[in-house]
Amino acid sequence: MGLEKKYRPEVVERKWLERWNDSLYYFEGASDKPQYVIDTPPPYPTGDFHIGNALNWCYIDFIARYKRMRGYNVMFPQGWDCHGLPTEVKVEEKYRISKHQISRQEFRERCKELTRGNIAQMKSMMRKLGMSIDWSREFVTMDDRYKRYTQLSFLNLYHDGLIYQAEHPVNWCPRCETAIAFAEVEYEDRDAYLNYLRFKLVGGEKEQEYVEIATTRPELLASCVAVAVHPADDRYKDFGGKDLIVPIFGHTVKVYADESVDPSFGTGVVMICTFGDRQDVRWWKSHNLPLIASIDERGRMTGVVRGYEGLRVEECKAQILDDLRARGLLGRREPIQQNVGVCWRCKTPIEIISTRQWFVRVKHDEIIRASEQITWYPEHFAIRLKNWVESMEWDWCISRQRIFSVPIPVWYCKRCGAVKLASKHELPVDPSETAPKEPCEQCGGTDFEGEKDVLDTWMDSSLSALWVAGWDLNAGVSSGIGFPVALRPQGHDIIRTWAFYTILRSLALTKRIPWETIVINGMVLGEDGFKMSKSRNNIISPDTVILEHGADVFRQWAAIGGAVGSDVQFRWKDIIAANKFMQKLWSILRFSMIHLSDYTPHEDGVDLHVVDRWLLAKLNKLILSVTNSMEQFKFDEAMKELRAFAWNLLADDYIELVKSRLYGRSGDEGKESAKYALYVTIETLSRLLAPFIPFCAEEMYSYVSRDGSVHRAPWPEAKPEMIL
Repeated sequence: MGLEKKYRPEVVERKWLERWNDSLYYFEGASDKPQYVIDTPPPYPTGDFHIGNALNWCYIDFIARYKRMRGYNVMFPQGWDCHGLPTEVKVEEKYRISKHQISRQEFRERCKELTRGNIAQMKSMMRKLGMSIDWSREFVTMDDRYKRYTQLSFLNLYHDGLIYQAEHPVNWCPRCETAIAFAEVEYEDRDAYLNYLRFKLVGGEKEQEYVEIATTRPELLASCVAVAVHPADDRYKDFGGKDLIVPIFGHTVKVYADESVDPSFGTGVVMICTFGDRQDVRWWKSHNLPLIASIDERGRMTGVVRGYEGLRVEECKAQILDDLRARGLLGRREPIQQNVGVCWRCKTPIEIISTRQWFVRVKHDEIIRASEQITWYPEHFAIRLKNWVESMEWDWCISRQRIFSVPIPVWYCKRCGAVKLASKHELPVDPSETAPKEPCEQCGGTDFEGEKDVLDTWMDSSLSALWVAGWDLNAGVSSGIGFPVALRPQGHDIIRTWAFYTILRSLALTKRIPWETIVINGMVLGEDGFKMSKSRNNIISPDTVILEHGADVFRQWAAIGGAVGSDVQFRWKDIIAANKFMQKLWSILRFSMIHLSDYTPHEDGVDLHVVDRWLLAKLNKLILSVTNSMEQFKFDEAMKELRAFAWNLLADDYIELVKSRLYGRSGDEGKESAKYALYVTIETLSRLLAPFIPFCAEEMYSYVSRDGSVHRAPWPEAKPEMIL
């Protein structure tokens, strides 16, 4: 019975999804094959495996399938980075509650329930896309085993002096009401006004002598602790050491000469407030200035802002400007584009406030040297990490004022205030729910207050490489799996977070780099060329493509859409082109099976006609070329070559040339040679295509081979003697 004329992806893909067993992709612990372990990204389980996820996982799957065929014992695990604020917000919306209305434990359970459902949805999409994941290696960061691992890493770093607690200025999101790390701050250009305020000069020659200072943040006047000018600015050469009176609030501040001042900005005179930005923190430290906190954790004005207490930042700004204007202390106002730091989750402008937090020490030089030992694809992304590390001025703040995350395993003695760490045997532990089993080492006290803060979610996911390698945090060794692992695949948007934190943690805990190679993927753009967003109505779901055209078509688009590291534009015309190729490939197979359905090639080969030898020469060149592209992660080049060979050379040229011989119109002479060349080509092509279009490749292979799955078959080897 011949093949249907039209390729039906829904039939072929459903067939192989039902037949494939998860064990096809299991990592074999006792295998003698060389290991290839992938530090797969653990995505945040929103329930939506979006097109950006799908692009990244297609890249990973291309690599995993190719490496298996090359003889490697591949581990392609899957984890889930569960904790974080978005889940807390979703739970509050779903149940119409505040996290403060129920117990912390009950709130966490509801977060877990939502997360489990989201994981199930995302796993379903991964399976639809044909991902060759080893599901026996799945890990979930909210499970007790992983939480214990995270808490144990905290204890190890604390004992090594790499984790400490301190009062320090931190980035703070007033909407999320939590500290956030530098890596969680994004920057946006926003419209603002530069306001020229009049500060009275103390002891000036004239009774009403004022100095104008330009600022975008008049609401921080109560926190103004000094003023600065550039020492080489002739306009203010005699100002150093003088005093000014802060408008509205009336306190006196000193003028400092500081080379960090930009004389071209505003009037060349700047307020130093605690804190408007990172530069304020630098000045505060270098001049040993006092700290006056005018904004609290909720983004409201504190009691020091007399007359404005309890107002939100923008409300306070507007009212202070009105009051300055009424007193004749506001000069001109100029519109300005301001680069504003915002929380990467909720896009709320951050504040810098001083609170007591937990930190991990950042050893800048060590991280940069380690990054240089890792092979980057594309190479230029290594510079992005280096620049980020060099720009960091503070250590990594790892404590968060949230609920759904790993608890910090610490108590505080109520008698003497000493920190008490949990023992390894108590992990995982929630200090807010459980008391320590031993008394305070300092004073023998038995009354404790548990730490309510939780760990930054990157403290979970930055352990992924160690977890998949089975690194024993107690013994300090890997449990039979090579470390560093082979590969980290990830997006360029999380180089400063996931890549940076993983390198930092691996060095701190193992003294080694986490992976040998890192492959970077870009973002997916809509058809309009802009980043996909609901507001632009340019979002495409992978499921939309799969339902209409099949997973193999989507995977083709992922492979051919652009080079690794570059952003990829989604275009329906590329999907249509991929769909046409699937039909062309099916037509090639359909024609071939008319002649090869009962064909078994001779073990000793055949005497080849010139055109058949020409085809096999081209095929062997294709093997070399595609192999070279795959070794360099150039999936777009490999797929383009495969499409061109199948469509142009095989279908349009070769098959047209040998049709008459295959049909025996000139007798049997040359028929065997054509069959042999066609058989070898179809069988080889199915293996070359297997990493990219696993469903169709499996279908092709099933017609021409009796050796089981194409995904257990070896990668084709070029025969030099066949290349003309």
